[in-house]
Amino acid sequence: MTQSVLYRENLYILDDGRVREFLILGEKEALLMDTGFEDSHVYDAVRERTGLPVKVLMTHGDMDHTGGLKEFKSCFLNEKDWHLLPEGVEKQPLKEGDIFRCGGYELEVIEIPGHTYGSVAFADWKKRLLFTGDSVQIQGPIFMFGSHRNLDLYIESQKKLCGLMDKIDTILPCHHAYPVTPDYIEKNLRDAEALREGRLEGEDHPTLPCKIYKGKWTIFFA
Repeated sequence: MTQSVLYRENLYILDDGRVREFLILGEKEALLMDTGFEDSHVYDAVRERTGLPVKVLMTHGDMDHTGGLKEFKSCFLNEKDWHLLPEGVEKQPLKEGDIFRCGGYELEVIEIPGHTYGSVAFADWKKRLLFTGDSVQIQGPIFMFGSHRNLDLYIESQKKLCGLMDKIDTILPCHHAYPVTPDYIEKNLRDAEALREGRLEGEDHPTLPCKIYKGKWTIFFA
C-alpha cells in the first residue's frame, strides 16, 4: 500500500517501497507526477490527501509508473512514450519547455531521452528542485534493456543535466534512496560511459532478459 509523507510545503511523497510518486496540492487543483504500479493504489493515496481535480504528469511510460493511470483517465506524457500507455487513457503531449504551476511550484519540462525515448524531468528553478523519474538514481539499478531504451541518448541526456547542476540543490528520483545530490548526475553519466565502452563486466540476471553491470556508483540492467 502506498504511504504519503509531507516533504515540503504542499509537496507529498507517495511511496509503496518499490516506486515513488509526487503530489503537489494547490488551491484549485493538484499535480501528480506518475501513478505507480496498478497494485500501488496511488489513486486511493491521492484521494486520502485531496478531493481536488488532479492533473497527471508522467516522467515516462514504464508500467511501474503508468499502472494507476486508468483511475485518473488522462495524463500528460511525451509523445515518444505514448505507445507504452494502457488502453483507455487520454493522452496529452508533454514537451521541452512546458510549464506547470501548482501550490507555489513552477515545473518546467526537460526532455531527457534514454531510459525511455520519452523520458522527461521536471525542474523548479526557484526552489532548485529536480524530479528525474528513473534517469538519475543512487546506485540503481537503472533499466537499460529493451527496444524502448537507448544508452547513447541516455548518456547525452545526462550530459545535458550536468549542464544544469549549478541550478539545482535537490533531486527527487522515483526509486531507491532520496534525496539525491546533483553530483550523482555525473556519477551516473561516468558509469553509463563505462558501460558503453565495454569496461563493465556483466553477469546474467536470474529472472530478467538482461545482464547486470556494476559501475563504481551505478548498477545497470542492460
